[in-house]
Amino acid sequence: MSSLVRRFAQFSLTQRNLLQNSLKVLVPASNSIHTSDALNSKWNKANHGPRKWLEYNKTIHPPQKPDEEPRKAYICHLRTNIKYSPDKMWYIASFVRGMSVDEAVKQLSFVLKKGATHVKEVILEAQEMAVRQHNVEYKSNLWIAESFVGRGRYFRGMRRHARGRQGIVQYKHCHYFVRLEEGEPPKDYYLPAPQTPEQQFEKWIEQMRSRKVINSL
Repeated sequence: MSSLVRRFAQFSLTQRNLLQNSLKVLVPASNSIHTSDALNSKWNKANHGPRKWLEYNKTIHPPQKPDEEPRKAYICHLRTNIKYSPDKMWYIASFVRGMSVDEAVKQLSFVLKKGATHVKEVILEAQEMAVRQHNVEYKSNLWIAESFVGRGRYFRGMRRHARGRQGIVQYKHCHYFVRLEEGEPPKDYYLPAPQTPEQQFEKWIEQMRSRKVINSL
């Protein structure tokens, strides 16, 4: 090591400048190195994700009559290209569907999943947009009318196994969609209201009377 230092000290100033310039040519620029951030920014420029969902916010409805029920405000929002599996995100999207905004945010704070953070942030962003852009008076007077997931872009990679073998691994992305509506959430969102025994009997009688008997008079 000392011999190399002595030899480098013997170089003149011009020789040192030439050596430094040659090293700059040999060392590649940081932008030319293929990293994950560079690749993500490259394909994200061409892949903007779905756009039709946000067009519902620009819908112009006809004026209502005085005797009609006032139309409730709504807001559509989304987040695209989330680095998360759409199959896993489906459980979280179905979990908050039909809840009020405050209840959904409170419940998602205790869900120990990566996708719950994205869903919570999207709901809070939609709530803020409803107050600022859609004239919603009380931000707590909102409930989640629609909450679903779309499949994003998939990347295929190689996973090394023993004995020189390879396997295929998929890096999945998803899109999350949410629609907030003004008002109180319904009591029975998934299932209809329970019927009394008398109502069930009347429904069964109606089905029996409306049936068709084949090859009859």
